[in-house]
Amino acid sequence: MSTVPAATGMTAVETRDAGLLSQSELILRKFVRHRLAVASLCLLAFFYTVAIFAEFFAPYSSVWKNLLYAYCPPQPPRFSFSRGFYTYAVRRHIDPVTFRKTYVEDRSHVIPLGFFVKGEPYRLWGLIPMERRFFGVNMERYARTAGGGTPGPEAAATFYFLGADKYGHDILSRIILGSRISLTIGLVAIVITFLLGVTIGGISGYVGGRTDNFIQRGMEVINSLPHLPLWLALAAAFPSDWPPLRTFFAITIVLSLLSWTGLARVVRGKLLALREEDYALAARLLGAGHARIIFRHLLPGFTSHIIVSLTMSVPGMILGETALSFLGLGLRPPVVSWGVMLQDCMKMEVVANYPWLLLPVVFIVVTVLSFNFLGDGLRDAADPYSTV
Repeated sequence: MSTVPAATGMTAVETRDAGLLSQSELILRKFVRHRLAVASLCLLAFFYTVAIFAEFFAPYSSVWKNLLYAYCPPQPPRFSFSRGFYTYAVRRHIDPVTFRKTYVEDRSHVIPLGFFVKGEPYRLWGLIPMERRFFGVNMERYARTAGGGTPGPEAAATFYFLGADKYGHDILSRIILGSRISLTIGLVAIVITFLLGVTIGGISGYVGGRTDNFIQRGMEVINSLPHLPLWLALAAAFPSDWPPLRTFFAITIVLSLLSWTGLARVVRGKLLALREEDYALAARLLGAGHARIIFRHLLPGFTSHIIVSLTMSVPGMILGETALSFLGLGLRPPVVSWGVMLQDCMKMEVVANYPWLLLPVVFIVVTVLSFNFLGDGLRDAADPYSTV
């Protein structure tokens, strides 16, 4: 009696059905069993959805500020059946001796909150004029409860769910708006990495000989360079008067130029093993060109491995942008990214007194871990015939 079903944890029916499935269906079936990878995929999908519609989900714009509430601590939302969602206003107190600002709740002053409330007008994607926001202060209801007038800044009609920075910017809004750059820069860099890695690695593995030797020595030179100092040197060469969009693409290119060698080695190793296969020799005898053999016959045989390699390299891109922006050599204000936000955390006394300024680190760590778990799940699913 065969022991394969018992060893793999699969029933006889599942084993029989597996032989009728295509490779992509086997990969998908094995991937969905990796619960941590599936959860990471759902979390990343949520993050990217929020980033795409960042203006709608952010309670305020990235430039909105209230200097009267600099370093305001987080205000937790509350709920009651009589009031709905609400929070208490805070009042600022300045110590006459140390001049340190502290905030205390004013329970006599209630700020109503709500979903899909009217806020500061904005343009979604810079095109569609809107003023509804997913969650924030219900200014219409607040104006009614405050006596019918429009509340001014002294009325403390502000809501800082994750606190405020030194300029009174809303941390949550800037994290949401900054996610668009911090998450996108990894995907844009991956496209460039894919083109360089697949093309150069494919040529190296398929042609072989002196061409392969020359390309491999060049990749060894690139890999021997310390990445962080090289990042700093290249980023410092960018003119400070460049517009944010040009700086964004320049940082993306810098990250890509130093990250394609890993994928190129994977592609080279696979092509060295596959170029002598019967189907590759048959295509060559039928007159197929070298580019057609590489991209139409050889690369599809290990597409899953390429996807895994690219997925595992996205966290490095995100961390690279964060490091450069944190050191002031990447993106610069008024551009908002997670790395730019961490520039406020360079002084230990600021971090000790206002720890909520470190919240972008939480989102960076969660995003990087999610990509790593997703890559692990894809790597396991890429070999659907394994019994592990």
